[in-house]
Amino acid sequence: MTIRIAMWSGPRNISTAMMRSWENRPDCSVVDEPFYAYYLKTTQHPHPMFNEVLASQSINYDEVAKSLREGPCNSPIQYQKHMTQHMLENCDLSWTKNIRHCMLIRDPAYVVNSYTNSRGKCTAEDIGIKRQFELYEAISELTGQNIPIIDSATVLNNSHKMIPAMCAALEITCEEEVKNAMLNWPLGPRDSDGVWAEHWYHSVEKSTGFAEAKKQSIALTPAQMKVVDEVMPYYEQMKAKALLIT
Repeated sequence: MTIRIAMWSGPRNISTAMMRSWENRPDCSVVDEPFYAYYLKTTQHPHPMFNEVLASQSINYDEVAKSLREGPCNSPIQYQKHMTQHMLENCDLSWTKNIRHCMLIRDPAYVVNSYTNSRGKCTAEDIGIKRQFELYEAISELTGQNIPIIDSATVLNNSHKMIPAMCAALEITCEEEVKNAMLNWPLGPRDSDGVWAEHWYHSVEKSTGFAEAKKQSIALTPAQMKVVDEVMPYYEQMKAKALLIT
């Protein structure tokens, strides 16, 4: 039986690099943002490549959920990359049962700065941090899981320890050979990338591993700080529970 892992994060995180890491395991296949088309169709948000995304995926929530829960998979592990903002309020989360979950978090100030640089503006809803906290609580209660929370900065600064620690928290084996595979992947695009990779994945396509986090000074506008302040309490509650390494 395939072990299915759902990794939940907001945008402008290391979510695509993490997907690369898991896909480079010999026993794992990946699914890239399967609810993106549903989200765009429902909200009509004017995202880049709007029409291309809708044409590339099912817009039917129940159909997508069923495929993630029990659809065909030829690998022992299936890694699902999810954006928290794609899970609109009142979505039926029953499909998340019998799937192992993990939360990937990042300091909201860096998320807001990066998102604004990419799209010109940013709202709290755009970055999904509040929604991530809501999903963490809802899925924890629904599944009874002690869902691991992974801090992006820790992954970047200490990936050789955090990757096996994350696998252990998810009850996934991570022998030395597998760990090395998860830390070093080939350059370039993947057939598994969503059609939106053309717009969003330029940086990760140039990567071959987790790059150490850069210490950068960022100056946010009052409007950006308002977004940070709005979501910071949710981030801090998750940060307090993040997986630690020694």
